[in-house]
Amino acid sequence: MNATPEKPAAAKKAVTKKATAAAGRAPAKQAAAGKAAPAKKAPAKKATAKTPAKKAPARKPESRVAMVRRARRINRELAELYPYAHPELDFTNPFELLVATVLSAQTTDLRVNQTTPRLFAVCPTPEDMAAMPPEKLEELIRPTGFFRAKTKSLIGLSAALRDRFGGEVPGRLEDLVTLPGVGRKTANVVLGNAFGVPGITVDTHFGRLARRFGWTTAEDAEKVEADVAEIFPKSEWTMLSHRVVFHGRRVCHSRKPACGACAIAPLCPAYGEGETDPEKAGKLLKYELGGQPGQRLKPPADYPGRPAPPMAPPVAAS
Repeated sequence: MNATPEKPAAAKKAVTKKATAAAGRAPAKQAAAGKAAPAKKAPAKKATAKTPAKKAPARKPESRVAMVRRARRINRELAELYPYAHPELDFTNPFELLVATVLSAQTTDLRVNQTTPRLFAVCPTPEDMAAMPPEKLEELIRPTGFFRAKTKSLIGLSAALRDRFGGEVPGRLEDLVTLPGVGRKTANVVLGNAFGVPGITVDTHFGRLARRFGWTTAEDAEKVEADVAEIFPKSEWTMLSHRVVFHGRRVCHSRKPACGACAIAPLCPAYGEGETDPEKAGKLLKYELGGQPGQRLKPPADYPGRPAPPMAPPVAAS
């Protein structure tokens, strides 16, 4: 419900002056006449029910065809906005990407990228990682959080790669999801970016934006993936994932979306959930759009922002 706009200050002063002058003239006239004017009774107000506030008009229901057209237009606009969209994990081969994706759970890609150089220097192959003492591996990946559970997954998947796949990361989803700690999201990341097999990566950013864009109402990641897969051609799945995740990290944040700085605001049913003032919204932008470093220490050549810094060395005890 919109509040009634207040009158400008100047108008208020004018009204006050008029009221004061009128109040001053009435006693003067009464004194000149030598008698007081009889007090007038205010007419009794009839009890009336309050008029209910007008509600905002309901949004017109969108047909399936209209939603699909709008969704594909959003994808095209995001492609123009992020022509450099890419996986934000540093890797040089499928094994490194698989390990980095497992480590990215419950932490940032930046923290993973700052951690993996030391890790891959010590154990560059599945055979090396499978033979790593758990306590040593825990120390190497500790900065990513949940290091005990992740250590168990990494040793388990490395042993499986060594024993069942000849030390190579398989290029099929049905094989990847049999590895410890690997679900559909991780499998799709590896397939799409290491093998060129299209896949939709439903992380927290993708799921949030898919619901805000009206592509799905599902909370379950597999249902979100299935709903979105019906909207877009398979050839778009991998790059769509990158673009949506890029937008979620930079503009359409979880708690305070930068609606006023969003290039696709006219296409978004959730416009207004965040800051709509362009100047204030501009201050919410992150990474390269906000003039800050990205998440990769070694970003692609066409990335317009700055590389992320390596992890600061531990401070020596004095």
